[in-house]
Amino acid sequence: MKTSPFYKNINKKIQCTLCERGCKLSNGEQGTCKVRFNKNGKLYTLTYGRLSAIESRPIEIKPFYHYWPGSTSLTIATYSCNFSCPWCQNYHLSRSLPKGAPYTPPGAIVEKALINHDEGLCLSFQEPTLLTEYAIDLFKIGRKHKLYACYVSNGYMTIEALEALIDAGLTGLNIDIKGGKDVYKEYCGGINVYKIWRNVKKALEEGVHVEIVNLVVTDVNENDIDWVIENHLKFAGEDTPLHFTRYYPRYKFTNPATRIGLLEEAVKKAQMEGIKYVYIGNVPGHRFEHTYCPECGKLLIRRFSYKILDYGIEDGKCPECGQKIKIYGRYIFRDVL
Repeated sequence: MKTSPFYKNINKKIQCTLCERGCKLSNGEQGTCKVRFNKNGKLYTLTYGRLSAIESRPIEIKPFYHYWPGSTSLTIATYSCNFSCPWCQNYHLSRSLPKGAPYTPPGAIVEKALINHDEGLCLSFQEPTLLTEYAIDLFKIGRKHKLYACYVSNGYMTIEALEALIDAGLTGLNIDIKGGKDVYKEYCGGINVYKIWRNVKKALEEGVHVEIVNLVVTDVNENDIDWVIENHLKFAGEDTPLHFTRYYPRYKFTNPATRIGLLEEAVKKAQMEGIKYVYIGNVPGHRFEHTYCPECGKLLIRRFSYKILDYGIEDGKCPECGQKIKIYGRYIFRDVL
């Protein structure tokens, strides 16, 4: 275990300031995540360097479609979560604790990324906010070796934690919006979703590349699509990519998989409202996996699942009409065969 700087003293308790739950802890008490606790007036984390996964993965699988396209990142995760989503796709990690997990120093992760010829580092699979202290140290080392640094997150970290990550080198942030206010209240543990949208706006203002994912869960958040589009435009803007992702039954949820037709309707609505880059996820081979020029409609990036098959952006622009296309980082060519 390791001490954390993300806390403040409140009378005889301490308050965790890592995520917006702001758990107030008496001596010996754990936070909602079960991996942070008060010991004699200091906050300790159980997750520092206790990793549940280390794997080189394509950046498109996150999904990041406009961030270092074609690259791979060494992706790591720890255990537990600060949300309680009953359809969790990685519940074997988010509902586990790091008991007995060996320690891996951040320098060893950077070394492995360099050996693998990965272009970056990514924290994903379960909620990376719980690994923030480690990520800060990792990103600082990675930056010295010109490795990009990104998060795939529920976005509920505090501004303090977000700023610390950005200062350490975070340049990419993928945030999963679960749905509207009622969805967060009923299924995720009373979360204030507007804190997440605030972080989206803050990250963009700080120059971080952001992409938004909305997992459309059957009979849960299907009626929130208009709300997601409205708030995406308000807080993220028309240039920020938006992914509507197909849900499949998982963990405690047996609702049927999302209708593809509903996802297609969501994409068309978002496009009509002015969002330039809108995608469908978890439907390999669908035409809305591709990137099209928002001005002339030319097919610019052809994908199949997480693989780039053709890349047609030239000097950051559409070769047909000259429209500037928002891409962070350079395209990394890898033979898909």
